[in-house]
Amino acid sequence: MFRQLQHIDSAFRHIRSFSLVFLVACTAVSCFALYHSYRQVQMAQERIYILAGGKALEAFSADRKENIPVEARDHVRSFHAYFFTLDPDEKVIEANIGKALYLADGSAKRAYDNLRESGYFSGLIAANVSQEITVDSVRLDTGRYPYPFRCYARQRLIRASSVVTRSLVTEGVLRSVSRSDNNPHGFLIERWATLENRDLSSKSR
Repeated sequence: MFRQLQHIDSAFRHIRSFSLVFLVACTAVSCFALYHSYRQVQMAQERIYILAGGKALEAFSADRKENIPVEARDHVRSFHAYFFTLDPDEKVIEANIGKALYLADGSAKRAYDNLRESGYFSGLIAANVSQEITVDSVRLDTGRYPYPFRCYARQRLIRASSVVTRSLVTEGVLRSVSRSDNNPHGFLIERWATLENRDLSSKSR
C-alpha cells in the first residue's frame, strides 16, 4: 500500500516537473515569436518604396537626428537659391522671393523690403539683368540649438555687356518647425544677415 502511494507521489512529482518545464519552454517560445514578429513589422515599416520612372525603388526611413546636417544645409541652399536667383521679370522675382520667405522669418522679409525700396529689383528689370547664385559651402554647428550657420556663395550678375561675379557671405540660425509643402525640411531661418557682398571680377561679353 505504501509502495503504491510512493509510486503515485513519484509520478505526480515527475508530471509536475515535466509540466513546469513544458510551461517555461512554451513561454520562452511565445516570447521569442512575439519579439521576432515585432522586429519584422518594425523593419517592414522602415522600408519605403518610391515609384520613379515606372520602377519601384526601395528606400529606408531614418530618424530626423541622423539627417539634420544634410537637411539643414539643403534648407540653407534652397533659401539662397530662391532669394538670389532672379530674372528681369517681375512675376519670376515675386515667385522666387515668395518661396524663399516660407523658409525664413521676418529678417529675410526686411532684407527683401529694403532691396525693393532701394529700387534693386526694378533696376534688374529695367536693365535686363539676370542674377544667379552658386553656394560653395554651408558651415553648420549642430552642437547648439538653434543651429548657427554661415553660407559662402558666389553671385553672377549677367548684363547685356558684362558678367559680374560677386562674393556673398551670410549667416543666421535654424529653428525646427513643422514640415509642409512650402517648407519640406522643417526648418526656419532666423536672424539672417549678409556679412559680405563684394565684387570679385567683371568680364565683358
